[in-house]
Amino acid sequence: MPLLQFSIPPLPYFIVSGLAEVSCGSKHPARRNIGVFDLLVVMKGALYIGEEDRHYEVREGHSLILRPDAYHYPTFACREETSYYWLHFHTQGDWHPADEHESGPSYHRDAAIEAPTFLPAYSVTPFMIRVPQYTPLLQPDKFYNIVQELTLMNQSIHLPGARLRQQALFQEVIQQLSDTLTTDAPSPQTACAERAAAYLRTHYQMEVTAKALGEHLNFHPVYIARCMQKVFGCSPAAYLLKYRIARAKLLLLQTDLSITRISEEVGFNHPAYFTSSFAKQEGLSPRKFRQRFS
Repeated sequence: MPLLQFSIPPLPYFIVSGLAEVSCGSKHPARRNIGVFDLLVVMKGALYIGEEDRHYEVREGHSLILRPDAYHYPTFACREETSYYWLHFHTQGDWHPADEHESGPSYHRDAAIEAPTFLPAYSVTPFMIRVPQYTPLLQPDKFYNIVQELTLMNQSIHLPGARLRQQALFQEVIQQLSDTLTTDAPSPQTACAERAAAYLRTHYQMEVTAKALGEHLNFHPVYIARCMQKVFGCSPAAYLLKYRIARAKLLLLQTDLSITRISEEVGFNHPAYFTSSFAKQEGLSPRKFRQRFS
């Protein structure tokens, strides 16, 4: 497994992120030595990308980090409609490609960094963190939510504290990627909840019933609801509502579509219900939410 190893401090820092929705037959662009790390997180469909002599099929629930010093290129066109977040980040500290069979966090390109027996009071003690270049995400939905929030905050970076909040959120992204190297496989309840969440995210624009969800997962709806309550703290219906509102926020910020059209796009049958649901969750109407950033 290819890994990236970062010496800390300084911490890797967030630059910018966005959401890409590409049609069947489209390809990820070929680029060389772009100068920043490019994290790709696929929510739907798949990307087919090569970096130097390695080829990746980045499917739903997976991530890939493209290096700033390498050549990457499409290996195939998308075979279905594909949605993914892209996130650019970098570091002013030391980093290098690593192999999973190398020594652990004490390994350094130039010199070994010994783990201190105590933390000195007046000097910086560097340490290492490793993240996989390509990995299935342990909690895809949680990961999507963090990156989505980072992306939404691009619209408000002029506000006090917004950039600092972005950097704090980005460190959670790094932590979650690092955790995939050490955490055991998810429990059956977590796996069920994640599958249910993936189905809801894919079908949010249409009517979703508990029966249809149960038939897709081959589990009883009551068991699915119990799993989602345990993992996400809400029922499938509440999760779907939250996701629809999150998608609506993106459309409010990134398009000029009317409120009525946006309500239809995210799966609401009645604009009035959309407006009341949005206001209940966000504390203000869709129109006022849009005006805040205009």
